[in-house]
This record gives sequence, structure tokens and C-alpha cells, in this order.
Amino acid sequence: MTEQRLENINLNSLTSAKNFFPSPTAWEDQVFYFLLVDRFSNGNEKGYKDNTGNIVGNGTTPLGSLADRGNAITNETAASHWREAGTKYVGGTLKGLASKIGYLQRLGVTALWISPIFKQVRFQETYHGYGIQNFLEVEPHFGTREDLQEVVQLAHAHGIYVILDIILNHAGNVFSYAVDRDRPWTGGTYPIDGFNDNQGNPTIPFAKADPQHLPDTDGAIWPVEFQDPDAFTRKGYIKNWDYDPEFREGDFGDLKDVHHGYGSADEYQVSKALQNLCKAYQYWIANADIDGFRIDTVKHMDIGATRYFVSMIREFAQGIGKENFFLLGEITGGRQRAYETLELTGLSAALGIDDIPDKLEYLVKGYRNPNDYFSLFRNSDLVNKGSHIWFRNKVVTSFDDHDQVRKGNHKARFCADANASKVVLNVLALNAMTLGIPCIYYGSEQCFDGEGGSDRYIRESMFGGEFGAFRSRGVHFFNEDNPVYQELAKVLDIRRKNMVLRRGRQYLRPISAANDGVRFSFPQMVGNQMRSVVPWSRIFNGKEMLLAINTDYDQPRTAWVTIDNELHQTGDGLKCIYSTNASQMGELVTVEARNGKAILVTVPAAGFVIFE
Repeated sequence: MTEQRLENINLNSLTSAKNFFPSPTAWEDQVFYFLLVDRFSNGNEKGYKDNTGNIVGNGTTPLGSLADRGNAITNETAASHWREAGTKYVGGTLKGLASKIGYLQRLGVTALWISPIFKQVRFQETYHGYGIQNFLEVEPHFGTREDLQEVVQLAHAHGIYVILDIILNHAGNVFSYAVDRDRPWTGGTYPIDGFNDNQGNPTIPFAKADPQHLPDTDGAIWPVEFQDPDAFTRKGYIKNWDYDPEFREGDFGDLKDVHHGYGSADEYQVSKALQNLCKAYQYWIANADIDGFRIDTVKHMDIGATRYFVSMIREFAQGIGKENFFLLGEITGGRQRAYETLELTGLSAALGIDDIPDKLEYLVKGYRNPNDYFSLFRNSDLVNKGSHIWFRNKVVTSFDDHDQVRKGNHKARFCADANASKVVLNVLALNAMTLGIPCIYYGSEQCFDGEGGSDRYIRESMFGGEFGAFRSRGVHFFNEDNPVYQELAKVLDIRRKNMVLRRGRQYLRPISAANDGVRFSFPQMVGNQMRSVVPWSRIFNGKEMLLAINTDYDQPRTAWVTIDNELHQTGDGLKCIYSTNASQMGELVTVEARNGKAILVTVPAAGFVIFE
């Protein structure tokens, strides 16, 4: 039975006789995979490999093919139905996710980031999980607490850590402002009509809960400690997303801002609501053996509130043997703000959602200078310390995600551009093999394109249903024969086996034309595009590995590439240990005395190579 009161939860009794899964030594060794539970799997697929690698034949949803693309939009009526389905729950479950742990392990995933699983308001289709109505219960669309425990247990058995997406800044649409007035933030509080019932009507008194007359658990907000007006700021919605204190005190649309306290970071006065949030999330660590949290909308919280939460969670986790519990912050507002927030709060890492995704995507597509991307990891003036050390484990990097704030009203996945599927492996490899903790957004390994412009289209369903990927319905895409899936699995296995690729320093390398070998410079755009070899090195403990992509979609490219002058001798050989052209594997190239030291490297069209 769901606990209705935090005061009835005894965390000591939940943890005293339990052995918890230990934290990893280094999070930069991990490969993250982020998914929306509602859009990933419903467990009804057939023709995929189960967790032991055997083909499942008793499901109802077949594996999709090229011929199935567009089968949901054959006429305007069907297309309208498909588009509308994308705004609602489509049926993904935790049990479905549990059935795909093997799919993720074989890809090379070692840390699973799961969208919020908490119970949502009943009267809205907040399938994404960010409209919480009960902080102690699992959303029934997704399953039960036991289903979450099963996911974590299976993940751990397959060597995969589980990171749970959580929200501190706000609850769902759990109360209604007075209906006769607009409610933008002005600095003052607004009158409240009442907590919302399960139909969204404010029929529940907006007052501290009466223990003898508690509302239905599908209405108001739970646990009962949050049924208190003082738990919320009540200042209306944010209009100016860059004005402080508006962006800290205001509501996220109709999602209601939680009052955390007040004061400077060093003298922060913590509210009861924040204390209650800490205990609620400590409960989920104890209940499900979670390995980390991704914390939503950190920019919109006081520094003191974030610091308090980080301290309470980290101490609790260390107390049960999770010495390196991961606390990942979504910090919008630029890299300076992200860095300062990490330093002041003690968060483990920040999401690299500001400038990294753009430069990752368009470097690979040939429309950004490589130095623009690699320079993001050399900004020692910003971090005031050795940049290779800081960025190695303090930033989670990706090129696609479920929001794509950077693209405004023109949202689409990487593969939406013509022929981009030819180079999607390159962007996955560049992300995995450069500094930071790499994160794969679900479906990228299957070349999902997410065309359409709004959030719904970049949140396609992997398992089919009424809102399947590639504008389809009724077919799934857990295809381990997809060449991108297969090649990425090989690349991630090489990363796993080589510490230099996980922890090493990195350097963008100068190149020279194959028929030159004298004049060297960094690869860069000529006019409005770049079709070139783009090489970089990772160096760790006296070992160098050289990696390169080719931004020319159609032709192989050859170039002299600079390598470390001290680590190599003229006449030494470097061996190709990976290439998208299998015939290149095992090829030896000779070190020559050019620009210090250099080797002549050929990269296949739209290809990727690794030399050691």
C-alpha cells in the first residue's frame, strides 16, 4: 500500500538489512542512455533479442522495416491521428523497459537514465513525467514500485547503473489560482481557489490537510505533508526566463513552484517542503537501490536549496555504501552559470545542453569548425583549474535530447537532415570518444529522425503503438542488425577496454594535404562547409590513441595527421584497430618526421577510424 505520510516511513528499517549496489569508481568510465519510459517499450514486441540473447517469438508487435515507414500517415485523417497520439500516453512501461536491458547491455550502455516515474496528475496527459502529483508512488501508466525494483535489479545484474530523473523545483498542476485573473509573476502572491481534484477542479480546500478528512489520493498532492499552502511560492507563471528572482520563484507554466526556503547559500533557511522532498527521494534510493539522480531545472532553484539537497542525498547514499552517488544537474543559462552552480552546490556534473550539442551535430555534418567544439574543453579561464580534469567527469554530453531548447520551434533529431543517417555513427563516436560522460538519446542508434518541429516528434515510440518512429504505427525498432547499432557496439567496446579513451587528455590535431605534408593547420570550413578528415588524440599515462572522422559523405579522404612528438619515434607503426571500412582493420601506418611527428591517415567516406 502507498504510504500517505512521510512521517510513517522509517528509512533505517528500509536500509538496515539490505545490501546496496555500490557506485562506480569513476562515472567518466560510463556510457549513459536516456529514455522516456512512455516511449520506449511496452513489452509486447516480437522478433527482438531478450535479455539472454534469444529471439522472442510470442509478442504481438513485429520488427519494423523500411517499408513500414510512413504507414501511419497514408492520408490526412491517419496523419492527424498519429500527430494527436504523440501528445498523450502511448503505453510504454517499466516492465517493457525490463525486457530490453539485454538490448542496452549489448549496445554498450553502462548507465541508464530513466525519465521521471512518479505518479502524475490524473487530468492531464503528462506522459513525460514532469507533472508530479505523488512523490511516493509510481505512475500507474508505467507500472508499480515492484516493476521499478525489477528494472534496477536486472540492470545491476547486467552491469548497468540506474539514474532516476527527479524534480525538486516544482510539482504538477496540483492547485488552481483564482480563475478571474491572469497570473504572471509580479513578485507578489496570488489567491488560490483550491487543490485540484482528479478532474482538475479546485474542489479541495487549499489548507493544511485535516488528518481526519483526507482527500482522495488521486487529487491534491501527496504525501500529505505537501498539502500545505506554505509548500508553494504561489507567485504565478514565469514570463521572463532570464530575470532573477522571477525564474526562481515563478511557476513553470502550470507546474507549481515549490517553496524551498530563503537566504544566501551559506546561511540558507530550509523550508519544510524541501526537507520533505529530501526524505521522499531518500526513500526511492532505499526502496529501489537507485545509483544517481538527474535533477530537473536546477537553474530555477536557489543555490542554497540545491546545496542542501545534494548534502542530504549524498550523506544518505554514503551511509548505505553508495560512496559515489551521481547527482547530475540540468543547469541552463550558459556554461559560466553551470560551472559556478557545480562549484557552489557540490553537484557531481552538469548536462552539456547549452553549446555542446550544436557543435557536436554540425561539426559532424560539416558546418562547424572543429576547433569550436574542441575548444569547449580547453576553457581553463572559466574553470580555473586543469580543464582536462574538470571536463572529463563534470559534463554529460549528447547531441540529441527530449527538449532541444537550442532549436527553438524547429526541433528535429540529428537524422532529420538529408543523408544524415550516413554520419550518425560519427556523431555517436565523437560523443563517446571525446571528453565528458557520453549520453545516447534513445533511438539514435536506430537513426530516429524526429521530424515535425515540436517536442512530440523528438519523443517517438520505439515499440510502435499509435505514435511510432518514422511516422509509423504497429511496428517496433529494437533492431540489433541495424548497422549503426552494430558498429556503435564495437566502438563502445573499444572505449570500455581502453582507459585512454575514457580518461585521457584530448587534442584536436593539425592536418596537411596528402600530397603536401609540410603545411599543417587545423581542419576548418571553407566557405560554408567542411569536407575533411577531422582527427583528435587521447593521451593517458604515456599512451596515445588517434581517432578521426570524415565529414565528406561521399568520398574517402587522406591527410597527414600530427601526433605527439615525444611519444613516438620516426619509423614506429600505428595500427588501425577500428574502421567503418572493415578492410582497413589491422593496417599499419608509419610515423614520419613531419610537423614534429605525423602519420598518413585515410578515413572512409562518412567514416570513422581509430589507430593505436
